[in-house]
Amino acid sequence: MSRRTRSWWIAGAVAMVLAVAAALAINASVSLRNPPSPVPDASSPSSAHPGTGPPTTTAPAAPTAGSPTPVPSSSAPAGDLARQKLASMTLAQKVGQVMMVSSPVTGADAQSIYALETLGVGNVFMKGRSTAGRAGIAAVVREAAGHVSGTRTAGVRPFVATDQEGGLVQIMQGPGFDRMPQGIEQGGLPPATLAAEATRWGRQLAAVGVNVNLAPVMDTVPSAAFAPSNGPIGTFGREFGYTPAAVSSHGLAFARGMLAAGVSPTVKHFPGLGRVTANTDVSGAVTDNITVRNDPYVAPFRDAVAAGVPWLMISNAYYPKIDPVNLAPFSPVIVHDMVRGDLGFKGIIVSDDICDAVQVAGVPVADRGVYFIAAGGTMALCTNQGLLPAMYQGLLAAAQKDPAFARQVDAAALVVLRDKEAAGLINK
Repeated sequence: MSRRTRSWWIAGAVAMVLAVAAALAINASVSLRNPPSPVPDASSPSSAHPGTGPPTTTAPAAPTAGSPTPVPSSSAPAGDLARQKLASMTLAQKVGQVMMVSSPVTGADAQSIYALETLGVGNVFMKGRSTAGRAGIAAVVREAAGHVSGTRTAGVRPFVATDQEGGLVQIMQGPGFDRMPQGIEQGGLPPATLAAEATRWGRQLAAVGVNVNLAPVMDTVPSAAFAPSNGPIGTFGREFGYTPAAVSSHGLAFARGMLAAGVSPTVKHFPGLGRVTANTDVSGAVTDNITVRNDPYVAPFRDAVAAGVPWLMISNAYYPKIDPVNLAPFSPVIVHDMVRGDLGFKGIIVSDDICDAVQVAGVPVADRGVYFIAAGGTMALCTNQGLLPAMYQGLLAAAQKDPAFARQVDAAALVVLRDKEAAGLINK
């Protein structure tokens, strides 16, 4: 973390600590002022597209409480604008809204520009690493976001996301960005202090045009002794702690801080990656043979949803004790029945990367987005802009052929548009 000592930073941090402390004193049962709108029935998994992934013999994956303090919601109840905008869109534009494509944080390339400008993909993930600082990164973000505008997206501006967790996972660095400690160090801070720190980190993101952070990590690693063997989380110190209660308290503090700065946090990776050994990004057949549907390690996600977080990311792992047939992103049991049903989540369900991840390599690229949306997902993330066109065409073709799946695309797009309306990202 940066050691800036300017008095206005100090004053801001102190003020935030006092504000969060006051918020913590409020009865935790207070409902959020602006709960998100219910998800339409059409978001239920389609029988025509059951979200079936590859056979479990070729593509498995894996990972894997109390009264949560409410997280200030970033989503006000939507009026008619989101639905009117959806009605005005072509099918291709709706497909663009349920996708997020990567663009290098060092500068957009021809493939990302093609996805955003020609295909009309409506959301962008700033990937890689940059130490260019606030001014340099802001210019790159403006360029990428500028390709999402006008008639291509029916006047709907993009969600611009990045991965700013801390430690080894901090995409944006340099002057204007603190050096964020890794998750396990953040877990050693009092929650009120972490919320104040996260507010400052969130303001740094907002200042360069980022409105979604794909953090915090809500995976619970069972112990410090197991952490070095936990490839996706513990190896990199991404965990807040070794109990669901510790992860919940600090993950929610991080989320509150981001929202206070105007940046939507994304709790990940449901239903948890803390119990696996291999990393789904670079390995296949990653399997969690422990986690069950009502597992104690799901508690941090349940607490986050109860507190009102707006985004939730699905793990790429395979959980045979929950769904013996499908990988998590293609599982209606995990994506729809657990997230929408058990947790009652109404916000944006985003996939982990389903383009470059080795875990999903056995599934044709054109089918991955289809299976995810069919399982009940909202937004398919592709961090390889070169593969994005195949995923886009697969989604578009499936929606053109199958009216039931087209209704699922509509339902997912409406969830996105409602959140964008609340964020002021829709031109009237």
